[in-house]
Amino acid sequence: MGKAFDISLVWTFLPKLLAYLHVTLFILVVSLLIGVVIGFALALIRLYKVPVLGRIVTVYVSFMRGTPILIQLFLVYYGVPQLLLGVGIDLSSVHALVFVVLTYGLHIGAFFSEIVRAAVGSVDRGQVEAAYAVGMTGPQAFTRIILPQAMTIAFPNIGNLVISSLKDTSLAFSLGVMDMSGRADTLGTTNHYLEIYLALALIYYAVCLLLEKLFSLAEKRLGRHESSADHEPKNLKPAGNGRRRFRFSLTRSSS
Repeated sequence: MGKAFDISLVWTFLPKLLAYLHVTLFILVVSLLIGVVIGFALALIRLYKVPVLGRIVTVYVSFMRGTPILIQLFLVYYGVPQLLLGVGIDLSSVHALVFVVLTYGLHIGAFFSEIVRAAVGSVDRGQVEAAYAVGMTGPQAFTRIILPQAMTIAFPNIGNLVISSLKDTSLAFSLGVMDMSGRADTLGTTNHYLEIYLALALIYYAVCLLLEKLFSLAEKRLGRHESSADHEPKNLKPAGNGRRRFRFSLTRSSS
């Protein structure tokens, strides 16, 4: 049974939990870096409809988005070492943090790929045709025209993904990683569960509010930049009547 609620203990537990905030942020940042790389790769495979790989990626993204992150943590933590042991690779000495970061990276990558894919699909194809008309190649049109605009469109969803991923890191302690949630679990032996988890909730809430504010400010700056760019003279003008049919590919479209 827990003890009587004592609000003063919330402030006592706050610094004890904050001492492990850097572990939580480390998991978040490294996972995001891995997820962005994986997400871009998956998005490109699906956007360019790469044979065979495209179907595999579709199943992978569907699986990662349709299963709980906790189950994915256990699958990677217990499954990967067992599979690799069959080919002579022993991962028993690898720290649980590695599996946590890897799992979150794979999870974030699936969601990030869908954000990128949807954002790219929202870019005005007329601008891409204009880029082809002035001599740009497919990769040049993608990196100079499509990608910058797609990232602006995707920015709000990326912010939501980052905040959601921060909250998901609270499950890392289930594999024995000593982050804020792990420390809260050990402090639970004092039987002041309500005060401990209230303090933990306040920390997560504060960090989420900070991230939300930062993304909101960045989004406003991007909006002002985009608005000013819209008033600048356009230097890409399609040749002829501009009716060339566009097909999304890495190669320059044919006339």
